[in-house]
Amino acid sequence: MKYNIDKQDQYAVLTLEEENLNSVIAPGLKSDFIILNQEGIRNLIFDLSQVKFVDSSGLSAILTAHRLWKGTGSFVIAGKLQPMVTKLIEISRLDTILTIVPSLSEAVDYVKMEEIERELKEE
Repeated sequence: MKYNIDKQDQYAVLTLEEENLNSVIAPGLKSDFIILNQEGIRNLIFDLSQVKFVDSSGLSAILTAHRLWKGTGSFVIAGKLQPMVTKLIEISRLDTILTIVPSLSEAVDYVKMEEIERELKEE
């Protein structure tokens, strides 16, 4: 599995450098999500702009990340999604629970705003 992780102070960006997010890749990706979460990454941006196909195993990996970050920070899917990927997410109704933004820069802005909101609630 090819991917790149860019760790910043407030977030990390995991860019999947594969065309298929399927049953071959999904188990390793789930493990990497768990490791990143245990490392204390508070917010994860998952860049899917290079992915052309996602199967049910791939959706399961995405949902794993969503659950891992739900209580502690933000999980955002970023990138201009391919039509097949968008269609599967919509058919499975995951577009109602996942945060999906069209670009990496918008995802970074979203995560930073979420961090500000969490800090204000803590005060």
